[in-house]
Amino acid sequence: MASNAVPAASAPAAAPWWKFGHVWLILSGPVIVIIAGFVTLWLAISRPDPVVAEDYYRQGVEINKTLQGTDKSLLPAVKARNHAATPAEDAPR
Repeated sequence: MASNAVPAASAPAAAPWWKFGHVWLILSGPVIVIIAGFVTLWLAISRPDPVVAEDYYRQGVEINKTLQGTDKSLLPAVKARNHAATPAEDAPR
């Protein structure tokens, strides 16, 4: 009976955790996300957004004046822009 049992001394020792491929497969996802987060942070800090023009409101008013001016060539574009979302029954004739 005891002759069929495997002695404890001859049993293979368990391998360390880092020698299993599945461990690295599972750990690689979060590590990649952390690295991507730092890369994104570096990009955000090293390349700031350009500042909006200080006189953005005046520039917008000037654009509106040119669209509403006496130039009749832009009139169809302005009319189409203003009535693009108007239902067909409410459209001007």
